[in-house]
Formats: sequence, structure tokens, C-alpha cells
Amino acid sequence: MNKEPIPTIMIVDDTPANLNLLEEMLSGRGYEVNAFPHGKLALSAAAQSPPDLILLDVMMPDLDGFEVCRQLKTNPATSNIPVIFISALDDTYSKVNAFKQGGMDYITKPFQEAEVQARVKTHLKMHLMQAELEKHNQHLEELVHEKVREISDSQLATLVAISSLSEYRDGDTGQHIERTRTFCQILAQKLREEPRLAAILTDDYIENLYHAAPLHDIGKIGIPDHVLLKSAKLTPEEFEIMKTHVLIGTITLQRVRGRYPKNTFINMGIDIARSHHEKWNGTGYPDGISGENIPLSGRIMAIADVYDALRSKRPYKEPFSHERSVEIIQEGSGQHFDPDAVKAFLAIESNFDDISARMKYGETVTSIDFVS
Repeated sequence: MNKEPIPTIMIVDDTPANLNLLEEMLSGRGYEVNAFPHGKLALSAAAQSPPDLILLDVMMPDLDGFEVCRQLKTNPATSNIPVIFISALDDTYSKVNAFKQGGMDYITKPFQEAEVQARVKTHLKMHLMQAELEKHNQHLEELVHEKVREISDSQLATLVAISSLSEYRDGDTGQHIERTRTFCQILAQKLREEPRLAAILTDDYIENLYHAAPLHDIGKIGIPDHVLLKSAKLTPEEFEIMKTHVLIGTITLQRVRGRYPKNTFINMGIDIARSHHEKWNGTGYPDGISGENIPLSGRIMAIADVYDALRSKRPYKEPFSHERSVEIIQEGSGQHFDPDAVKAFLAIESNFDDISARMKYGETVTSIDFVS
């Protein structure tokens, strides 16, 4: 059975008689008492082993009690320790200044033992309750974070599942989503070596990119089967219908954002869904924006998506080889694709080939398997 810890009280007073009297008074009530004759020594001791309560004289040489209290409150290790001033100063200014420096109470000398005992007991109880409350709040915060993570994971799984539906409609097994999200991840990690992009491509950004990448084609769920499943090349009219998937996806995700406006994952998903068919030279869709006006996440997804499309078999085409796919992306640098992103892609293109080969068979691949 665990015993309750003994409360520790620090007494700071430059008068030995006062130290002895207070130490004897409080030790007799079962407290552990540490007495110090000046402020500097008390500050050092409190920082190393914080007491539960400090009784502090005001008029002391070197550092007076007000300055000792001020320093205690500015040190994170001692800022929460309650301080009771015990002083012969009985004027209003001294009392107000004591509270201004962070004191919790003020006892005037000559003090009465019953008053000191009552106030010490009260402030120790309050300090203990405050510590318990902070511990409870911390535990509650951890529980909330855990539940938020559970909800977030559930939402991620739901959105990815919805994103996969359009792929199952056209015969894909969902591996396009897994491949492109992994392409985006390793491409962003390589692109982070570009100094001007390092501050943007943080670990959190890349993690959000990985999770949001599956949303790029979520709008295809709204494309009619006769267009989505057509086994021949689309007519110009059908292609215009197909192009609307970026706006359908954007609108869908914007509705989700209405409920979670600060969700960085959803916001990035919107950027990717809307911009992954934009081109560096401004000839893409739906907005015809160019260069760095295209969100970085969309520029990264553009390479991942096109590479996977080139490598994949379609009813109207055979898959391109890795080498030819790399050539096509290289040729599109500065036209279709961000030149910096292409440069990063060319540095790790063999990893793309490896991912493409392995994930055709449903194997999960992460960037940890690769070195650039």
C-alpha cells in the first residue's frame, strides 16, 4: 500500500530565530521543512528540488523577497510553487507588490501559529488539487487526441475507399491509388533536397500528401459509365465530360471541408483533386493556371499520375516501358511538368520502376524500401 508523500515546505528568512521558530512549528505537524537564510541559495535549491510550498520573508539582503518570488515565477521549474509572504511590512504597497510578483498569500509578523498552520494547510491542499487537476487534464487531452486519431483514421479509410470505387468500376483493383500515393511520397522526399522547397516539404506536408493523394480522382465516381468505361479513345465531347471529374471531386471535398475547415489533409486533397491536370505552361485544366501558381501537391501528383497511366494497360493502348515513360516525362519538363519535379523524378526513376513492378501484384511498398 503506497503512503501519501510528505509535503515539503521551504522557509526563506535571514533571521535565524524566525527560521527556527517556523521550522519547529511546521515539522511538528509532519511536514518536511528546509530552511534557507537568503534568496540565492533558496532559488538554487528550489530549482533542483521544487518544494510544495514556500514561506518567504520580504526584507533580506542581496535579493529581497519580491525579487526572489519574481525569479521563482519566471522559471518553469518553480513557477507553479505557491508562495506565502511572511513579513513585518504591513503597508498596502508591500502587500499589493507581493501579489503582483506572484505571491498567493501574505502573513504579517508577528504571526500567530494557528494562522500560519491554517494558511499552510489551505495552500498545500490547493496545490495538491491543482496538480491532480493538471494530471487529469493531461490524461483527458491524451484520450481526446487518441479519439481524434481514431476518427481521423476512420475518415481516411472511408475517403480512400470511396476513391477506390471508380477504379473498381473500370477494372482496376485499387493499386493505382497505392502506386500513385507512394510515387508522390518518394518524389516529395527527393524534391525536398531543393533548398527553396525544403521549408514547404516538411514531414507533416509529405505525410498529408501521402494520405491525400488517393483523393485525386475521387470525382470519377460521378462520370457516367459510357465515358469512364469506354474501351476506345474518347471523343472530344466525351473528353469534356471526363474532365469534369476534377470539379466533381473538388466540390465533394469542399463540402467535407465545410465541416472540417482546418483539416490540412482535406485542404490538400482539394488542391490535388483540382490541380493535378494543370500543366506548367498553362494549357491544362480546369483553370489553365501555370508555373508555381499550380499547387505544389498538384505538380507532384501530375508526374505520379502520368507515369502510372503510361505504365498501365488500357483498353485502347498497351503499357509503355519504363524507359519510354521516363523519356515522355523528361520531354514534358517545362511544358507539362514542373522542371524541378522532373529533375527529382529523374534522380529516382528506378524506384518508380520498382514500385510499378511490385505493386501490380498487390504488394504494399513504402519509401523506406528505397534509397535515392
